[in-house]
Parts: sequence; C-alpha cells; structure tokens
Amino acid sequence: MDETRRREYLRAMGVERWVLRPEPGEPQPEPSPVQRSPVPAASPAGPEVGEGVPPPSAQDSGTASGGDRDLPAWLLEEPPQTDDYIPAREPAEYPADLEPAVGPVTDLSALGWDELRERVGECRGCELHRSRANTVFGVGDPAARLLVIGEAPGADEDRQGEPFVGRAGQLLNAMLAAIGLRRDQVFIANILKCRPPGNRDPRAEEVQHCEPYLRRQIELLAPRVILCVGRVAAQNLLQSGEAVGRMRGKALFYREIPTVVTYHPAYLLRSPEQKAKAWADLQAAYRKLTP
Repeated sequence: MDETRRREYLRAMGVERWVLRPEPGEPQPEPSPVQRSPVPAASPAGPEVGEGVPPPSAQDSGTASGGDRDLPAWLLEEPPQTDDYIPAREPAEYPADLEPAVGPVTDLSALGWDELRERVGECRGCELHRSRANTVFGVGDPAARLLVIGEAPGADEDRQGEPFVGRAGQLLNAMLAAIGLRRDQVFIANILKCRPPGNRDPRAEEVQHCEPYLRRQIELLAPRVILCVGRVAAQNLLQSGEAVGRMRGKALFYREIPTVVTYHPAYLLRSPEQKAKAWADLQAAYRKLTP
C-alpha cells in the first residue's frame, strides 16, 4: 500500500495515532516523528502487562510504519477480496437418530479446571450435543488477567475444539499483540461451548444451559478485565439489549469485574472501517489491566 492510500485509509477510519491515550488530566507529550519509544527487553516468557511494559513497537511485533506515525499492522490491512471468511448458513437442523438432551447443569462450585473441562466434554444439557464434533472449553492461561469472551464456536472451532481459529482468530491474535499480549497470556472462551448448526445465533435455552460453565470459568480465573467481542457475547454476559455501538466506551461490569465491549474480529474483517474504534477499545482494556 503506497503512502497516499495509507493516509486516505487511516483518515477514513478516523485514526490519527496509535499510542495509548492518556487518562483525563494526565498530559502526554507528542512523540517526535523521528524517535520511537525504546523497546523494553522482553523475558523469554514474554512481556507482562501491568508491570509498566508498553505495547510492542513497530520493531518487535506486527506494527506497520506509516511516515510520521506507527500503527498496528492489523489496522492497516485491507479486507480480503473474497468472502470465504463469512460463515456459510446451513439449515438449523439436528440429526433425528441421536439421544436427546438430558438434565440441567448441576452445581459446579467445587470443580477445578480439570473437572470442569471433563464436565463440559460430557455435557448433554441442550440439543447442541447432537450435532457437535467437539466441545470448545476455552484456551489460554488459567491465571490470565484478561479474559476474552466470544459468542459461540464456528465450523473451524467445532472441528479443532479451540475458540477463535481461522481468519477471525488470526485477527484477534494481532489485536492482542498490539497491546503486548500473546494468545497464551490471556484466556479465551465463548458464551456457548458447542457450535449452533448453521452458525446461527445461540438460543436463550442454550445460553442458559452453558452459563454455569462460563460462570465457573470466570470464578476460577478471577480476571482483572473481561473483553467481550461481539453483540451476542456482550448482550448475554451483561444481560443487555443494547447494540455493541451503544455499549462501547461505557463503564460496564460483570460481577464487579471491569468489562470492555468491542466488535467481533469477524465483523472487523467485513467492516474494516470500524477497526479504529476496536483499537480504542483495546487501549481501554489495556489501561484497566495496568495497576
């Protein structure tokens, strides 16, 4: 992308600079166009957010240089020319010859991570167990300070048993890297542990059956911040009927845990003009992670 197109693209997104915005009343000097903040030495385990380590610079991870400013590379990437990343809609039907769903989820308050994972893998609490290939428990650091919550597994996630894979997962990884975090330094989970047929929205009864699993994960994790990506995740976690655009930027909490709402990576792939807003949300989450 040449410099003229880059600047036009950034202006269309409303992006002026990528550095973290200071809190109100805390002035931050404008960096020199020819100087960059020094990159802190990273330990073999990676940077620790909350220990005074800023997000990575252009020199050490996925950041594109743009003349007199540096911006995370994921902000500058143009959308793909094909729509193969948009989930295909399939008939929302279940096989008729499989055993029915049985029983509600019982008390999980005494379960640790291993027992909880096993319970999720055996779950037949709703009809989704009929059509799944794998349950998608979640992935990441069980002591992470940032919890990322999405909506439900898609086809790739169902096959691999891991949340946020494929194009949306790659974009999420790049977004996390922009605030100095690797995928294995956060925990990533979904509202649902099984894929809805045809990638349709979760039904209320399905969310109700899965909610105890997610609640127990949050209790075990005790994260400092929750990042909700997408409408389905935000509305179900926060019990709100508001759109993502109206929840963004608000002081929201789930059981006293600060919660930041932003757009789903799959939506950003289709609507790259919203990436600047997502970047502002990531900066807000980063600030809440720091002491």
